[in-house]
Amino acid sequence: MRISWITETSTPATVQYGTSPGNYEFSADGTTSSYSYLIYDSGDIHDTVIGPLKPNSVYYYRCGIDSTREFSFKTPPAQFPVKFAVVGDLGQTGWTQSTLQHIAESNYDMLLLPGDLSYADLIQPLWDSFGRLVEPLASQRPWMVTQGNHEIEKIPLIHSERFTAYNARWRMPFEQSGSGSNLFYSFNVAGVHVIMLGSYTDFDPNSAQFKWLEADLGKIDRNKTPWTVVLIHAPWYNSNTAHQGEKESIDMKASMEGLLYGARVDVVFAGHVHAYERFTRVYNGQTDNCGPVHITIGDGGNHEGLASEYEDPMPDISIFREPSFGHGQFEVVNATHALWTWHRNDDDSAVPSDSVWLRSLSSDTAFKVKT
Repeated sequence: MRISWITETSTPATVQYGTSPGNYEFSADGTTSSYSYLIYDSGDIHDTVIGPLKPNSVYYYRCGIDSTREFSFKTPPAQFPVKFAVVGDLGQTGWTQSTLQHIAESNYDMLLLPGDLSYADLIQPLWDSFGRLVEPLASQRPWMVTQGNHEIEKIPLIHSERFTAYNARWRMPFEQSGSGSNLFYSFNVAGVHVIMLGSYTDFDPNSAQFKWLEADLGKIDRNKTPWTVVLIHAPWYNSNTAHQGEKESIDMKASMEGLLYGARVDVVFAGHVHAYERFTRVYNGQTDNCGPVHITIGDGGNHEGLASEYEDPMPDISIFREPSFGHGQFEVVNATHALWTWHRNDDDSAVPSDSVWLRSLSSDTAFKVKT
């Protein structure tokens, strides 16, 4: 488990931890870094990896040697069932707080976030307030994220580097999957292979991301990880009138959809569009039982509001769509079946509005992975 925290004053990047409150049998040291953005200087960003840890177990920990504040987290299970909370375009609004409250009540094992986290949009202190906002949840469960357009934060001629704050604050385990970039990576958890892709870095067939994805898909052992899930920010399928015609959707789909189809990816989660939509299994714009289910879940609670207008008539490949804030739960029960539910936040109650059972493509010989 990687523990990241920020302090205003210097402190060792040390995490003390153990399996009972106040008793820290183990200790690990990490690294400390910082970044500058125009006139903003970040605090000390501490980054420490602890372990090995037992699966499905609660650990108690404190950050820094002199800290009296104790946190606790639960590690994910090593085998099915496993439950993911999925939420995109989170932001820092009242709707965000409602979404986080509902997620906290869902007893999830890991959170997956397909981009657009803080909506700092160049105003760096908003990254700090976002950290404080999500700390109660992010300190208790692993949060695995990828970047969206609001993480780019590039200013021509003034600040030419992209993703400065994101890369400094949200370091993901990309090296372990053979990736050379924090913007795309993969990992395994409890029988699920999760791939996080970058919609706003190069994705053409000559790019490092494309070549990495091709190699990563080729290494998947569906006997060990029967399920394969992909996260992107800009959706490849979208019947909302918002964000139509963007190259991050059209060109990335043209470049990479064949790879995902050939590997029999089960589900693709996306954000960007501030609404919810679930498609059937699809490939190349058509219903295809060998293709992944595409789900847009960019409705976490951003300050820009909901994307409330949809194309009419509703495309045949679109099954359910609704412009409401909410989050999703992806409960992988076993090697063959998973339950997806979308919970809307309207009226401040987590009402499950869409629900469907999915069967893994690896469990059906008719959809055997292409080699």
